Amino acid sequence: FYPYYLEEHANRTCRRLHFVGTTLVILTALYAVFTATWAALWLLPVVGYGFAWVGHFYFEHNRPATFQHPFYSFAGDFVMYKDILTGKIAF
Repeated sequence: FYPYYLEEHANRTCRRLHFVGTTLVILTALYAVFTATWAALWLLPVVGYGFAWVGHFYFEHNRPATFQHPFYSFAGDFVMYKDILTGKIAF
């Protein structure tokens, strides 16, 4: 699935928006846990999907893989995030 996932994220701006959204998801989750501000967890889908969907609809011009493969897509996003962090994929 990951090779397919990367094909769906060929546009650099789309990948960057995914990276920003995933970073905000991680930071928001950590904030919620460490401050016990559980209401902040409601922001996770907003920041995660918000940035990703803008990338897909306005830059990649395709439908997010989440619509057909939600679990694989979720996992693929974190693998792509790691690959961007480690320099395997260009930011």
